[in-house]
Amino acid sequence: MSMMSNTLALLAPIFILYVILLVTALVDLIRHWNSRQNPVVWLVIILFVSTIGSIIYFIFGRKDYR
Repeated sequence: MSMMSNTLALLAPIFILYVILLVTALVDLIRHWNSRQNPVVWLVIILFVSTIGSIIYFIFGRKDYR
């Protein structure tokens, strides 16, 4: 049982950070939906490429509306 609790203690913060990153990317995409090129493509990248998709969005996608 100790190994399971250690694993959970390690994975819980990583999962929380993943959810925060995903929600932040989705909120930003929705807020700037009309001023962005190919918002549906970005939505698919964020949702289906998992953590890397959100990071790619923040690196390349946010520049679309600036």
